[in-house]
Amino acid sequence: MKYAVVTGTTRGLGASLSKKMIKEGVHLISVSRSENDELKVLAKEWKVTYRHYFCDLLKTDEIENVFHTIFNDLHQQKAETIYVVNNAGVVEPIDTVGRLNNKDIKRSFDINVVSPVIIANVSIQKANEYGMKLTIANITSGAGSRPIHGWSVYGSTKAAINLFTQVTSVELTNQQLPHRMVALSPGVMDTDMQDVIRSSSKEAFIDVSTYRHYKEQGMLRHPDQVAEAFVTLLLSGNFTSGRIYHVRELEL
Repeated sequence: MKYAVVTGTTRGLGASLSKKMIKEGVHLISVSRSENDELKVLAKEWKVTYRHYFCDLLKTDEIENVFHTIFNDLHQQKAETIYVVNNAGVVEPIDTVGRLNNKDIKRSFDINVVSPVIIANVSIQKANEYGMKLTIANITSGAGSRPIHGWSVYGSTKAAINLFTQVTSVELTNQQLPHRMVALSPGVMDTDMQDVIRSSSKEAFIDVSTYRHYKEQGMLRHPDQVAEAFVTLLLSGNFTSGRIYHVRELEL
């Protein structure tokens, strides 16, 4: 049986990815600080199992304990193929270096880098222990590959995730393990994160007018559109481990 473990499922892309997985007949495990009741109803409608685990991704011990429990439960369910989607993330702080809040810097790296690395580490460890086949997808951003004024922290966290994806894939290949890891870049979507970006000052984020224009002109992708492309790719198995896929490459 196929299972998807998705973080940050309350809204936005995480909710859309979860819905698409359910509609494809994949059993869902949701991980976030609050539960999305819509997913529970949808899973029942599509006759797949659903379970939610409450987890604060700022707490290392909690992440480790939750994912040990998840994989122990998956072993009991005789899961064979598992998709782990590290979706949860924050764009803040948006500002120039010298004006950043140090606590916000740490929070960004903890959520965007530390938590997905821990999740991947535990997932691969448990998958090896139980003989499972694992695919890990890390949600990234174009900001991780180019400098953007005001996004030094966010861009750095995504650059770190990109390299982590690439190095881990090399290691999996060298160890002849069946697991694969990719990074998925969704482009500009109509989500709460975009609301945060558009509320920035021009001093903090020099390109803020461009992002406001995207919204005004209806140029933002809907999260469901992005989820359709990403889940189709993952379930097809037709992807290269270690590669960073941009949604525009996958859309018809």
